[in-house]
Amino acid sequence: MNAQEQMFELVDVVRVEPRGGYRLAVGFSDGTEGERDFADMIAEGGEMVEPLRDPAFFARVFLDDGILTWPNGFDIDSIALHMDMKRDGQLRQTSAEVH
Repeated sequence: MNAQEQMFELVDVVRVEPRGGYRLAVGFSDGTEGERDFADMIAEGGEMVEPLRDPAFFARVFLDDGILTWPNGFDIDSIALHMDMKRDGQLRQTSAEVH
């Protein structure tokens, strides 16, 4: 493993499930999963985030090449999401790594 690989894990989101409000259950390609509340991101606002304030629109999240994406083109980097959730203790190991 080189130094760059040690800094972050190359992971994709392989499963997403809206859980009401601004919460999503996400599963990653490394076999971890967890639930994240995105209310903090919604509160920060911004032009691309504005449509996500509507919980019905927020629930329209889908996966595009392993990345959480919404119909307006807004997306969330999978590696950064994984790192944040790991740092915050929001991930648990559920299965063997998916390739």
